[in-house]
Amino acid sequence: MMRRPVDVPFQKNYVPSWANDHMKYINGGAEIQLLLDKYSGTGFQSKGSYLFGHFSMRIKMVGGDSAGVVTAFYLSSQNLEHDEIDFEFLGNRTGQPYILQTNVYAGGKGEREQRIYLWFDPSKDYHTYSTLWNMHQIVFFVDDVPIRIFKNCNDLGVRYPFSQTMKIYSSLWDADDWATRGGLEKTDWTKAPFIASYTSFHVDGCDASTRQSAMVCSIRGGMWWDQKAFQDLDGEQYRRLQWVREKYTIYNYCTDKSRYPNAPPECARDRDM
Repeated sequence: MMRRPVDVPFQKNYVPSWANDHMKYINGGAEIQLLLDKYSGTGFQSKGSYLFGHFSMRIKMVGGDSAGVVTAFYLSSQNLEHDEIDFEFLGNRTGQPYILQTNVYAGGKGEREQRIYLWFDPSKDYHTYSTLWNMHQIVFFVDDVPIRIFKNCNDLGVRYPFSQTMKIYSSLWDADDWATRGGLEKTDWTKAPFIASYTSFHVDGCDASTRQSAMVCSIRGGMWWDQKAFQDLDGEQYRRLQWVREKYTIYNYCTDKSRYPNAPPECARDRDM
């Protein structure tokens, strides 16, 4: 079993990265709210940088008419050929479901989008969104249900994020040029401010904020997420992943023949075919 996140206040591991006047602290930082209006969105980032670990956040999405609004939770490195592991929640008109888009960048190359509907309304309650990242695989989870895997396919010539340290980021912003129905649905600013709520700011990663600690993280191999149980999904996890793929997937780059006449090599190993 993965370790359960410990509840710690926002200030322990995170700092605002922009427009901190659009961020509200509740119960001493046990909970925060990000506000988006027509003047600005806002975002925050981790104090530390990490190389491998389990990164989770409990989020309650913008409710009501959220068309054009994107809530993002992701890991990213800073280099030009950057690595990135993305959750992006795309808002929608009232009564229409949110879309969760995931993506993985390695060495600056992304274009690995997958989109799913969720099996609940993410604006009604807090839900846990997390990423397991080790030398073997990246797994995206929603409330402990694996919704996507990205295996290390370095041996197949596919770059994998294993050498660049990453910070954790989250942001709330207006993306009505693309987010909802390809940009056809625009943000209704009469509904502003749009509010996303966050809690549970624990970070369970190998802190690689200095060059020396990054070297230790890259060779350590003794953390819980390195153990054999986390090098692949188990049978029950694969069944749950298959359930998501069959019932909730609305786009998968692996099966998009117009973009990729020949499926990218990682797709077979990820069982995405």
